[in-house]
Amino acid sequence: MIAEKGVWNKLRSRLLFTGPTLFAFITVMIVPFLYGIYLTFTNWDGISTSHSLVGLSNYGEVFKDGVFWKSFGLTLKYVFLSVILINAIAFALAYMLSRGMKGQSIFRAGFFVPNLVGGIVLGFIWQFIFSNVLVYFGTKAGIPFLGASWLADPNKAFWSLVIVTVWQYAGYMMVIFVAGLMSVPGDILEAASIDGANGWTKMRKMILPLMIPSFIVTIFLSLQRCFMVYDLNLTLTKGGPFKSTEMVSMHVYEKAFLSRDYGVGQAEAFVLFLLVAAITLLQVYFSKRMEVEA
Repeated sequence: MIAEKGVWNKLRSRLLFTGPTLFAFITVMIVPFLYGIYLTFTNWDGISTSHSLVGLSNYGEVFKDGVFWKSFGLTLKYVFLSVILINAIAFALAYMLSRGMKGQSIFRAGFFVPNLVGGIVLGFIWQFIFSNVLVYFGTKAGIPFLGASWLADPNKAFWSLVIVTVWQYAGYMMVIFVAGLMSVPGDILEAASIDGANGWTKMRKMILPLMIPSFIVTIFLSLQRCFMVYDLNLTLTKGGPFKSTEMVSMHVYEKAFLSRDYGVGQAEAFVLFLLVAAITLLQVYFSKRMEVEA
């Protein structure tokens, strides 16, 4: 009886602290997720009060939707370029700002600030820069490359999305790399310098292998944020020109809410979730293998 009472008291104390959070997680995350999966088997249009089950027909429509797969391919290209540039620039910034230079804390804060700006506001700010500031500067300076708005050209509009994404997230990933660099043992690097190792050798043989845990985190976060981009896509390019920059999240939204085909849109969202989950799990798996080998 005493043991049972102790277990009950322990369970009650845990529920007291974790209960509200667990309840909020279930009601806000789990229940909507499961209900969303249920809606993929219906013909609901997002408005009517009734709907009927249609089986797997919505998933069949997903694989027939060429626009969805085209936007997914464009998103893969965007994610690939953005993730590489974000992590490369973030690591370079972290390395430079971990060398004891004067005012490095101010520079760190400055590079981190763009991450605090919301995607909606950020898109409008950079829309003004690409459509007005750069055009004015290019016209006055006689630079044809900047003489017209980047957002009016399909190729330049895509690269404008990449540039703004890198500008927004590089500072955040830099903070993670700074923490990783600070954990690299200084005595090991000092011993390597005494043995005659140059800067590149120390970087390749010591610093980068020890930084793999940080790379796992930053690549995972940048993958997740780039795949789910919507607010920046909406405010900066609106998917244009001619849907040349319509990422997959924007297409799913338009399918569900603008085309009033919520069942198919929800099925596309679930397929996208599975694809992104598979990619991120593979990234974590192979990164962990690299960590063990290093």
